[in-house]
Amino acid sequence: MRTISAQQITDTVARLCIEANTRLPRDVQEALDKARAEEPWPLAKNTLDLLWSNLAAAKEENLPICQDTGMACVFVELGTDVHIDGSFEAAIHEGVRRGYTDGYLRKSIVADPLRRGNTGDNTPAAITVHLVDGDGCTITVAPKGFGSENMSRIQMLRPADGVEGFKKFVIETVRLAGSNPCPPIVLGVGVGGSFDKVAYLAKKALLRPLDVPNPDLYYADLEKELLTVINELGIGPQSFGGRTTCLGLAIEQMPTHVAGLPVAVNVSCHVTRRASAAL
Repeated sequence: MRTISAQQITDTVARLCIEANTRLPRDVQEALDKARAEEPWPLAKNTLDLLWSNLAAAKEENLPICQDTGMACVFVELGTDVHIDGSFEAAIHEGVRRGYTDGYLRKSIVADPLRRGNTGDNTPAAITVHLVDGDGCTITVAPKGFGSENMSRIQMLRPADGVEGFKKFVIETVRLAGSNPCPPIVLGVGVGGSFDKVAYLAKKALLRPLDVPNPDLYYADLEKELLTVINELGIGPQSFGGRTTCLGLAIEQMPTHVAGLPVAVNVSCHVTRRASAAL
C-alpha cells in the first residue's frame, strides 16, 4: 500500500490549474498550426493567424489563453493500492482554490445554479474518479469554459436510428452551435451507457490527444468521416467561413441497453485545455 499525502494532491492540482490555463496542449497546438497551413480561405486563414498570435502572447506573458478560465474539471485515475493521507476531495478543492487565486485566474463558479452568488475562488471543482489497478495516481485538470459547454447536447436516440442517426445528431450539434463556441472547435462524443454515463464519455473523449484515434478501427473511421463532413459545413474560424470548423473529434463508446442508443456531444473551443501529472 502506497501513501500519498493530501498536501501532494493540493500542490499538484494548484500547479495544473495554472498550467492548463496558460499552456495549450501540444496536440491542440499542432492541429491549429496544421489548420493555418492548409486553410485556403484568406479571411479564415487571417483569423487563425490572430488566434495563434493570441496564444503566443499568452505564453510570452504567462497569461491565460482565454478570458474564461472555466470550471475546473478534475479527472483522477486512482490506484486501488493507494492510501490518501487526509481528505481527498478537500485536497482537490483546496488545490483549485489556490491555483485560481495564485494564478490570478478568473473565478466563474456560482454557489447555487438558481440563486447564483459567486463562490469567489472557483470552487467546488467537478471531480471524476476512476479506480484502476496499482499504486499510482494520475490527475488531469481540464478547465471548461461555458461558451462552448453551453453548446453541448445529449439525446436518447432509438436503436432504430442507428449509425446514421448518430452521425446526424453530431453534425446537427455543430451546425446549431455556429459561432457560439468560438470555432474552430474540438468535439468529444460519447455513445452508449446510460443517460448520465454518456455525458461522462463525451467529456472523457476531450482528454484524448487529437492525434490518437479510437483504438477500435470502426470508431476511428467514424471519427475521420465526421471530422471531414463537419469541416465541409463551411462555418470556419469564428464563423467567417472556410474549411477549419473542427480541429479534432474523439469518440468514446461503451455497452448500452438493448432498447437504447444514448449519444452526447461535448463541444470545446480551439483552446481545449488540459494538464496532467502522475504522482
